[in-house]
Amino acid sequence: MTATTEDQTIRETEAEDSAKPRARRHQGGFSRFVGLHVFSSLTRRIIVVNLAALVVLVSGILYVNQFRAGLTDARVASLLVQGEIIAGALGTSSTMAPNPSAIDPDSLLDLEAGGSAASAVEVFDAYEFGINPERAAPILRRLISPTRTRARIYDRDGALVIDSRHLYARGQVLGFDLPAPAAERPLMDRVWQTINLWLQKSDLPLYKELGSANGKGYVEVESALKGTAQNIVRVTDRGELIVSVAVPIQRYGTVYGSLLLSTEAGDIDAIVHAERLAIVRVFVVAATVTVLLSILLAGTIAAPLRRLADAADRVRHGGMMSRPEIPDYSHRGDEIGHLSQAVRDMTSALYNRIEAIESFAADVAHELKNPLTSLRSAVETLPLARTDEAKARLAAIIQHDVRRLDRLISDISNASRLDAELARQDAAPVNIRQVLETVVGMMRDTTPPGGPKFQLDIQRAEPEDYFVLGHDIRLGQVFNNLIDNARSFCRKDGTVRVRLRPMKAGGVEVSVEDEGPGIRDDQFERIFERFYTDRSDQESFGQNSGLGLSISKQIVEAHRGTIVAENRTRAASPPGESPEIVGARFVVRLPAE
Repeated sequence: MTATTEDQTIRETEAEDSAKPRARRHQGGFSRFVGLHVFSSLTRRIIVVNLAALVVLVSGILYVNQFRAGLTDARVASLLVQGEIIAGALGTSSTMAPNPSAIDPDSLLDLEAGGSAASAVEVFDAYEFGINPERAAPILRRLISPTRTRARIYDRDGALVIDSRHLYARGQVLGFDLPAPAAERPLMDRVWQTINLWLQKSDLPLYKELGSANGKGYVEVESALKGTAQNIVRVTDRGELIVSVAVPIQRYGTVYGSLLLSTEAGDIDAIVHAERLAIVRVFVVAATVTVLLSILLAGTIAAPLRRLADAADRVRHGGMMSRPEIPDYSHRGDEIGHLSQAVRDMTSALYNRIEAIESFAADVAHELKNPLTSLRSAVETLPLARTDEAKARLAAIIQHDVRRLDRLISDISNASRLDAELARQDAAPVNIRQVLETVVGMMRDTTPPGGPKFQLDIQRAEPEDYFVLGHDIRLGQVFNNLIDNARSFCRKDGTVRVRLRPMKAGGVEVSVEDEGPGIRDDQFERIFERFYTDRSDQESFGQNSGLGLSISKQIVEAHRGTIVAENRTRAASPPGESPEIVGARFVVRLPAE
């Protein structure tokens, strides 16, 4: 009952896991159908980052734009020139009313000829000082009408004499209109006013309309009445600039009044507004191009990543018997291409590892089945044996098969743990010379008398030339397997030679030579296969598991090295005959540290 429940739970979990990728695929299909994949998380981030940089740039241009300052300075210079011209005209024709009965012609002639101060006082006392509105108004109208400038004339006491806004209004020289009632401004105007106020400099004084009040309330007017022209820039409560220039109206060094020229509210701002609108239009175009390019860029990044992720999901949830195709972007030559190639290589290595595990399991089952079959036959035959000799022979077979099973299980266990141990352990510099001296010395001590001899030849080089990066225990296992294999094939009176030399390209080369029968031509690659042995004439059946060379090759390749097998031949051979084989040679090449 419990087992049934557990199996049902496992099947339900597997069904849920298999449904998740299908749901993601359906969701991805729907997203592609409605176009939502264009605005994936990566796409949105790219667009936001690119637009943020553009917004900061345009905001900085709008805030620190020197166009407004240059335009204001040009307007001030223009108003100063215009004011001096108009003030000169007014000073000449509208500043005094002559009283002929009180004028001494001789004094006037003397003054014009550069006479004394007494003559000047006598002449000026005979005039009525002031500005004649009836004479000033036509001149002011003719000079101001072509320009978009407001002109106001104040007398010596600061009283308003003429305002160009009210010239000849309702048949009068001077008149004032009541301000229009405040109306609700459109939303966009209020938004623009807020932006304009934010962009304005905070140190500009606020403009206040004085109307018919005393003109000395304006600083520039008071300065002009003292004989000094002055300009000032103010800002209205709506954020609009007003440039004011006051020029003294004088004649013969005497100030009769002040001419105040000012721009209409919004004139400069209209030009600046048009300039900023042009910048905004450029920003809109640039933002549109940026968004399109960002979407295109994100498509070249997000779409391949999405396909790689889908392929990885198919690999994770797919059956082990089929290999899902991984998209190939290696032709791109960028990080996406490198990632694609890495994922393809990783997937290929994964399936190769899976196939290797399946093959290893099959080989293990096959190798274990042979001694088990022999052991089973011996055990079944043992009760039928009638003589002690037959029983002893069957008992020896049973012991042999048990030892063979023990050897196989130990070697299989070591082979199965090899990859995990190499992956977990950190590589370190290994002195190959020291490892070989240790292994050869151990072989000399464990070889019984009458066995082959061992010779270690080390080429003279710098000590650091013999270091490689790896695992000393596993490399020692490689050389131990190769030397032990050579000892088992070598003649009793032969010699096992181990040679060590550094390679020119970096790294070391180790060769192990024996004086045995050599290797058949069709066995150079096969001898590295698992459970393969070719010792029919040398040792009794079952004495070797056939995993030694396979494990050695696996360790060497894990260290990014190579191992090859070849035959040793006699140098001098009769012409026309095949070279005589005098032994086998295994060559291991390991890269430098």
